[in-house]
Amino acid sequence: MSRRAEKTLSDEDRVLWNLVARSATPLKGRKPVAAPELAPVSMAEALVQATSEPPRPAIPTIAPRRNPLAQNPLDRQTHDKLAAGRLPIEGRVDLHGLTQEEAYGLLLSFLGRAHSNGVRYVLVITGKGSSSGGDGVLRRAVPGWLATAPFRLMVSSHDPAARHHGGGGALYVRLRRKSPR
Repeated sequence: MSRRAEKTLSDEDRVLWNLVARSATPLKGRKPVAAPELAPVSMAEALVQATSEPPRPAIPTIAPRRNPLAQNPLDRQTHDKLAAGRLPIEGRVDLHGLTQEEAYGLLLSFLGRAHSNGVRYVLVITGKGSSSGGDGVLRRAVPGWLATAPFRLMVSSHDPAARHHGGGGALYVRLRRKSPR
């Protein structure tokens, strides 16, 4: 730590830095750097210092840019129409009993074909998982896959399906409209 940095650090920051410096192991062939010790401060002095310091200014946050291919959950009206059967589910894929690699390949090819055929809504059945009480691997993995690059080009949103369509073991997926070429 340079002397210049020491002057700008508060006592609290220096204590934290010393703790980190002590826990780090030096690179092979290097000697550990001795961290300077701070004089002990009584609890009363620490309280006086803490209350007398002006509050630190808040760090301004920069709003993230909106990704045009980011997914949103299905709106409630669309979800209700799919659940009631007023919007047709034009395709289904069942991933039960498949390994992650097999399921990923099948899902990618199925969604690719459905998207190229102009299909808007499909049902992806992942299953609820093993009977050992844990969530299923595919049940956890598929929503993450749908947010990755190859799927983002085709999928606009997804949401858990209604109970009679599989509930937590299935997803309604809305596909993007085909781009006119």
